[in-house]
Amino acid sequence: MVKAPSLISLAALAVKRELLLGDDVIPYVCELPADLFDILLTYLPPLALQKLQTKIKPFRDGDDCGSPDYCFENGRKHGRYGNFNTVWKKLFKTRWSGVTDQIEPVDWQQRYWEAHVQGCLDEAAELVVLPSFRGLISDINISDTILNYIGYEQQMNHLACDYSKLSYHCQQFGHYARCLRLQNALCVEETCVQALCKLLIQNSETLASLEFLHCKLSPSFVEGICRSLCSKRKRIHKIENLSIDISSFIENCPSSVVVELVSFLSSGRSLCSLKLRHCHLDRDFGRMVFSSLLEASSSLSILDLSGNSIGGWLSKYDRSGPLFSLGAGKSLQSLRLLNLRGNNLCKADARDLGSALVHIPNLEILDISDNTIEDDGIRSLIPYFVQASERCNPLVELYLENCELSGRGVSQLLDTLSTLRRPPTSLSIADNNLGSHIAASLGKFFGTSVQVLNIGAIGLGSSGFRSISVRLTFSWNWSSKNRGGVETAKFLSKLMSLAPDLVEVNAGYNLMPLESLTIICSALKVAKGHLQRLDLTGNNWELQPSHVSMLSEFRHNGLPILILPTLQALDVPYDDEP
Repeated sequence: MVKAPSLISLAALAVKRELLLGDDVIPYVCELPADLFDILLTYLPPLALQKLQTKIKPFRDGDDCGSPDYCFENGRKHGRYGNFNTVWKKLFKTRWSGVTDQIEPVDWQQRYWEAHVQGCLDEAAELVVLPSFRGLISDINISDTILNYIGYEQQMNHLACDYSKLSYHCQQFGHYARCLRLQNALCVEETCVQALCKLLIQNSETLASLEFLHCKLSPSFVEGICRSLCSKRKRIHKIENLSIDISSFIENCPSSVVVELVSFLSSGRSLCSLKLRHCHLDRDFGRMVFSSLLEASSSLSILDLSGNSIGGWLSKYDRSGPLFSLGAGKSLQSLRLLNLRGNNLCKADARDLGSALVHIPNLEILDISDNTIEDDGIRSLIPYFVQASERCNPLVELYLENCELSGRGVSQLLDTLSTLRRPPTSLSIADNNLGSHIAASLGKFFGTSVQVLNIGAIGLGSSGFRSISVRLTFSWNWSSKNRGGVETAKFLSKLMSLAPDLVEVNAGYNLMPLESLTIICSALKVAKGHLQRLDLTGNNWELQPSHVSMLSEFRHNGLPILILPTLQALDVPYDDEP
């Protein structure tokens, strides 16, 4: 038998309909007892909850709330408002259940409508690319799925507001957006620029993050966006995070684009993060960015230029001239992360970079992977690494993957790092063909305070693992893909006994024989550490039922600790060529 609805639920649903259709019921809602008011909130969809919260102002202790009209404008009687934020959180979690918890406190009303506006824009982007699309983006009809989420009902059709149009949602809820992600379809000059600029102007005081993804940006579009975000009176903007990712500029020589962007960077006093990744930018653009940051007054902490061909971008700077003798600008002084991965840099660029890095005193993370800097390049950076270790904020993470380094060059680097007072605590030298003789320098480096080390695919081999095992005397995190055979298992066994705080190890593709599994399991039983995940994929094992039962006891929070080869992975030959 279907349970009959309660009187309270019927009344709450009736109030909900009245709120969606008008404001007449709001003064009477103010007079509800606190417990009934709280119950009512749980029945309201986002549109009704938004209207109620907007109309009821925060009540100040001592105010007289003697009339419904006063309650309507200045708060609920006796200051009983209900917990709106809790209800907004529930609505958010219901609609976007996959979003991870955020650090409290969170304004869940703001988060709800920000995610809603982004959802509307993403849906519009999918419609704009259809061949059948005609007209302006602002006139796009929002789908029933999204409208149902916010509580739209068919009887609202006669209202003056056109809830079905994208323009309505941007105008009503756009001011809640602190972050916006814009895809290429939303950056088409003929159909979208005017509406997009209007949205940015509306939010120029509150918008903090702006991301362009897979976009083709014309000069006029870039100009419109930049000017929409800047205050007309002060010509400054409040963007904190700007990201242009996997995009390009529509112009063979985008000088006008560069001028606009550089002007934008120079006027961004709040800019904290700048990411221009995989945008087909050249060294001239790199120089312009660097120059603008020297002159800018922002407190930039993240600069990511990865995936661009900017080799030679620092070559014209006279490192003994006034530019560097006076010190870098505020933006470089505050920089903490510099990502130059895959920028077509060579050893000469590494030399120039070493001179420039001296003037970035707070850099903590440096990534110059996927650049052919070779041994000469890494040697030219060693003096900087020495100096950085003596700073108040030393270099913490260093990534040198696939830089065409040899064992000799990396040995010199590791030997130097091993002598520093505060070397990087995280180092990656993966995907360089270093050979087994690097083991001696690695063993020496293990005696430092390093916590994370990636030595995957460096050609260490069995002899290298054997040599490292002799020297291993401390705790560290490790990643490898070196065809170490059974020596890898022996190495892991010693590693687990000496590193009880080790959380994760990637030991895949080491061509370990099946007997290695018994060695590893025995070590896990004895170690009793905090290991949560040990990746053993890529090893060609034919597991027996006895192995399965042996592995079942090793779990963390219900999940298996040992990640074993899959049947699909066994069919794929391992290629260890650098």
